[in-house]
Amino acid sequence: MAHVVLIGATGTVGRAILKELLGRGHKVKAVVRDVSKLQKSPGLEAVSLDVAEEKELAAAEKGADAVISAYNPGWANPEIGRLIKENYPKILEAAKASGAGRLLIVGGAGTLFCAPGLRVVDSGAIPEAIMDGVRPLGDFYLNTLREEKDIDWVFFSPAGQFEEGARTGAYRLGGDDLIVDPKTGTSHISYADYAKAMVDELEQPAHHRERFTIGY
Repeated sequence: MAHVVLIGATGTVGRAILKELLGRGHKVKAVVRDVSKLQKSPGLEAVSLDVAEEKELAAAEKGADAVISAYNPGWANPEIGRLIKENYPKILEAAKASGAGRLLIVGGAGTLFCAPGLRVVDSGAIPEAIMDGVRPLGDFYLNTLREEKDIDWVFFSPAGQFEEGARTGAYRLGGDDLIVDPKTGTSHISYADYAKAMVDELEQPAHHRERFTIGY
């Protein structure tokens, strides 16, 4: 059993990860803005905290084996770009200051390569309406996280389409290239299968200071 701090546990992806963690018997401290959005559950402690408060976040993470961040200000939030740019470095620094062993980040697909030398974010495939949330997270990975040497981190990029669906366990993992389903020609993964793979990585670390990805 691991002691895990989960940031963003009330979001779509965060909820799937929380369910997977609790289902495997891990002890979870969920850092959220509104604790009323979480149902009480054995093994779960909910903490109301703004991730912008770096020192308070580090204090909340003391004693954790790992921090999992599913932080997303919300795709409809007009300030999403600014908030990601400002808060993800704080999430990183708080995890380092806390002494947590690992930082696992729910990444984006934007920086994956969809062709030699071409990242998804530059391919024209991403709707402009969500670009404010895609590019800053990608920039954080490319310009900050890849240079980080003081904590064991992973940036786990989902497939191009991240959606509701079954927990099948029948998926593929990869590195920097977008995984495309050979049957459909699309790149997709369910929240449930992504969460399974994330907790598998927590329990049996296979990636260290690197990005990996998932898809059918």
